[in-house]
Amino acid sequence: MRQLLRRIGFYLVALWVSITINFLIPHLAPGNPAQAFIARMKGKVTPQTQHALEIALGVNHDPLWLQYFQYLGNLLHGNLGVSITYLPTPVTEVIAQDLPWTLVLVGVSLIISFLIGTILGIIVVWRRGSLSDVIGTPFFTFLSAIPYFWLALVLLYFLGFQWGWFPIHGGYDSDMVDMGWNIDFILSAAQYAILPALTIVIGSIAGWMLGMRNAMITTLAEDFVLMAEAKGLRTWRVMYSYAARNAILPNVTAFALSLGFVVSGSLLTEIVFSYPGIGFATIQAIDSHDYALLQGIFLVLTLAVLGANFFADLLYIVLDPRVRAGGN
Repeated sequence: MRQLLRRIGFYLVALWVSITINFLIPHLAPGNPAQAFIARMKGKVTPQTQHALEIALGVNHDPLWLQYFQYLGNLLHGNLGVSITYLPTPVTEVIAQDLPWTLVLVGVSLIISFLIGTILGIIVVWRRGSLSDVIGTPFFTFLSAIPYFWLALVLLYFLGFQWGWFPIHGGYDSDMVDMGWNIDFILSAAQYAILPALTIVIGSIAGWMLGMRNAMITTLAEDFVLMAEAKGLRTWRVMYSYAARNAILPNVTAFALSLGFVVSGSLLTEIVFSYPGIGFATIQAIDSHDYALLQGIFLVLTLAVLGANFFADLLYIVLDPRVRAGGN
């Protein structure tokens, strides 16, 4: 219990530091959202118009320390400002619209690749030295070196452009269906998500497989595995109940941390497919100097990463008795 309280305190301090840095970076940068919006419009405005824009976008010229407390107060009330990319839409609405796309696409793809990669890693070690190990391991090593954007372009060209099996851009067929919780929209969104999801699964499955394989090889040399084999237990039971259960711990930690980065989206993949996720919104915010939207996205990403780390700590306590014993 004491260890859990220490971890909670650590994450609260980390959250405060992250929020402070998230506030300071755009406020110490030259210019402000109103000036960025005026520059994007390529026009001259009167001081009165600029002042009105600053008020609309939440810009003020109070001392930095006062702005910081105002920022914290706005956070507590869920006010992240107004996006100049989607003016006059609030940042919270922009994130609420884009985040579900990324959570479904990247989240489902991550779970699929983790499960397949972990199982393949166990199978390859189980049949170590066989044809599947000799061919599979170098193949997946090669696959892990392929950049996401290159793989996305290859799949887009052949499966989408040349053969026409899947749509090549967007999140759904906006000409044929309306967005909403109906079967037509869900089927359309699933069809448009196949190519981006396939890119993420193929690009990440090798890392999970190789990580599990290496951890399994190390674990099989441990004394408790040798003892289980000496007892005459069946091979599959030794492999799964003893070796795989302990070898999977590093992969579980990496998986939990990867869940935190799900909200950031697969930036390059979303750009290639023009997929309406949070990664695509991030690149648009950067192009438009949309500080408020970038702050909101980074804040959500920070919360997700810290939450994933905390989840990994809790998961380790459940899976590894040594952690529970150390905490006592």
